Amino acid sequence: MVTPLDTPASLDRAGLEGLIEHVIAGGVHGIFILGTTGEGPALSYRLRRELINRTCEQVAGRIPVLVGITDTSYEESCGLARYAKNAGADAVVTAPPFYFAVSQNDLFRLVQRLSGDVELPLFLYNMPSLTKTCFAPETVLRAADLPNVHGLKDSSGDLKYMQTLAARMVDRPEFTLLMGPEELLLESLAIGTHGGVTGGANLFPKLFVALYEAAQKGNTQEALSLQERIRELGELLYGIGEAESSYLRGLKLGLELMGICRSTLALPYVSADSRRHETLGQILKAYV
Repeated sequence: MVTPLDTPASLDRAGLEGLIEHVIAGGVHGIFILGTTGEGPALSYRLRRELINRTCEQVAGRIPVLVGITDTSYEESCGLARYAKNAGADAVVTAPPFYFAVSQNDLFRLVQRLSGDVELPLFLYNMPSLTKTCFAPETVLRAADLPNVHGLKDSSGDLKYMQTLAARMVDRPEFTLLMGPEELLLESLAIGTHGGVTGGANLFPKLFVALYEAAQKGNTQEALSLQERIRELGELLYGIGEAESSYLRGLKLGLELMGICRSTLALPYVSADSRRHETLGQILKAYV
């Protein structure tokens, strides 16, 4: 889920309420806050805590809430995990710490300790393009043996990576594998993953739920058609402005054009001017 912002340092509270109800009404099976799409690492701890509180309070147990706790500081990650538990969250999610280089043994030791120190179920988040470190398949397999590690979201865009994990985990269906890049959702489901955590579902949750359900039922042609619509959505939105921030800018612009929440981005990014994209707004509204 994106983090609706009023200013780069404050929540768009009405937008947050509207977005939560929008995605729940769209049939999603859970909400993940403070991930990449949620701009988690760019937000102050004060803002992260407010988002955790307000999200958990509004969701009120209707669907699971997963909270990103990725940080360069182990103590801060644990603190966010404790805060999430007290607020009523269902699980926490960690990517590798960024900035300092870490080995696979470093990563395993970190996950091993974190899995014992946090009380909520722990999910791993593979995001090598941003953290500069990958959870190697062998490290994931080692982590899966820990009692409190329940799954992994992969945003590497490397389908072979997920194929390797799905094959190695075939006898461990309780370990959840989730795809990040939405253009690979159908292909990932076909090789044995369990679902997706997709930014585009902020805008059109019913579209992504329909793809998942079609794939589960074996309705191949319907699923292929829905995946093509998702690809078209990405082409419409994810190339607006400077490449480094175009995904976030386009997604939040789409949400503003649809009247769901404001398009403000956390610093250092600058949001798109919705007045210059009225035609896109009409396309999106017809897209529903």
